[in-house]
Amino acid sequence: MARFKSKQSSSAASEKPKKPRMSNAERSSYFARREAAKVLRSVLQGDAHRRAVGSIKSLVYSPSVKNKKATFALVCQTLKHLPIIKDVKFHLLVMRRNFWYREKVPLQSALARLLVRKKMKRIEDLIDHYQTPDVSKPRYVRVNTLKLDVDSALVEFRKQYMVQKDDLVPDLLKLPPKCDLHDHPLIMDGSIFMQGKASSMVAAALDPEPGWEVLDACAAPGNKTVHLAALMRGKGKVIACELNKERIKRLTDTVRLSGARNIEVFHGDFLGLDPEDSLYSKVRAILLDPSCSGSGTIAQRLDHLLPSYAAGQSANIDETERINKLACFQKKALEHALSFPQVERVVYSTCSIHQIENEDVVKSVLPFAISHGFRLATPFPQWPRRGLPVLEGSEHLLRTDPAEDKEGFFIALFIREDGSMSRPSLNPDSDTSRPPVKRASKGRNPSKKKMRILTPIIFGGMCKMLSHCKPSSRINFTKQRH
Repeated sequence: MARFKSKQSSSAASEKPKKPRMSNAERSSYFARREAAKVLRSVLQGDAHRRAVGSIKSLVYSPSVKNKKATFALVCQTLKHLPIIKDVKFHLLVMRRNFWYREKVPLQSALARLLVRKKMKRIEDLIDHYQTPDVSKPRYVRVNTLKLDVDSALVEFRKQYMVQKDDLVPDLLKLPPKCDLHDHPLIMDGSIFMQGKASSMVAAALDPEPGWEVLDACAAPGNKTVHLAALMRGKGKVIACELNKERIKRLTDTVRLSGARNIEVFHGDFLGLDPEDSLYSKVRAILLDPSCSGSGTIAQRLDHLLPSYAAGQSANIDETERINKLACFQKKALEHALSFPQVERVVYSTCSIHQIENEDVVKSVLPFAISHGFRLATPFPQWPRRGLPVLEGSEHLLRTDPAEDKEGFFIALFIREDGSMSRPSLNPDSDTSRPPVKRASKGRNPSKKKMRILTPIIFGGMCKMLSHCKPSSRINFTKQRH
């Protein structure tokens, strides 16, 4: 009998109580916390090492994040209150070190001690003390004309919002600030892209014609790439080049979502492309939006929530050194873009407010550009804010202001004097009276060793066939620059 009881008790002990099943709301909240923790880990590690994989928004709104709204809210609130969290955590550690771990609610006790130290009575006062400024600006969205026409988009949005066409950039719509569109059907199916006005001005400044071959030198995350494809009405070819392995997937997802069939994605180094290679003999325009400090989009990227910004690291020696290194790369990349023999138009853009990344880069490269037949042209002549007067021709350069326009961008447009300028829509001051001069084609060396690049991922009818190929037959990495 005793043996039976023992067996029965051991059997009962082995049975674990079943956990109650989570409701849909609890499950959604659980996964949002997990996704927010993953984003926060990436953001804070990148900020600490000054090597961000992407902005807060780009990480939250990546396809892998399911509950974007809740995740975004959690990430923003955590970052906004990060100083408080750190201080509370510090006091909690002190309490435990002093053997006060028997407190019933140690976090509350730590928070109470922090209020005493700050000489405050309410948690609301503490939050106000740490509060970062809230930057409000209109919500801009760009209609992807490969899938939807502008009038249809207006009809759809006017069901819920006050919306109007932008007066400068084609296919751009302006909505009230803080419109939450991330779950909107038109966003989800790629008919609409959330893209700022200044960012949308970049591809429009290049103004490629349908049928052209265009190279997007530093393409990820791909908003400007798919904008180029839309401006070209899906005709011709856009070569989207991206070196960063982690960003190439985001670029590919963006292209696939857009429905563009004239984009080829290459995983490779733009500086490693040979301008004399026959692969690029038909490239007529290059968009160069290289890595930069991002100082003009701090509010848009939510960088003002990061610890480095709060600590004032933007003015320290390390940041200055980083910007100088970026400027060196930007100069090399711009010279490289201008060295492609058949290119007629080059746009150089940054989301930086620093002269060293903008006017100074153009000034240093301008003699090289002139020697290759290029001159500065004026994108959007009606735009009031131009370049800093530190070089001859600064009136052709375009700037947007973080205070006035809520984001700081810089755009320089180079056109080749002997190129065919058939459409002066964005540059009415350009001289188009002279007939284009045809350049003698340079000889190619067929024995020249071609650079190994990723086999193009051509989005369109080939997708199904490519999906059955082995990964090794579709990916061939270039020698990467370190």
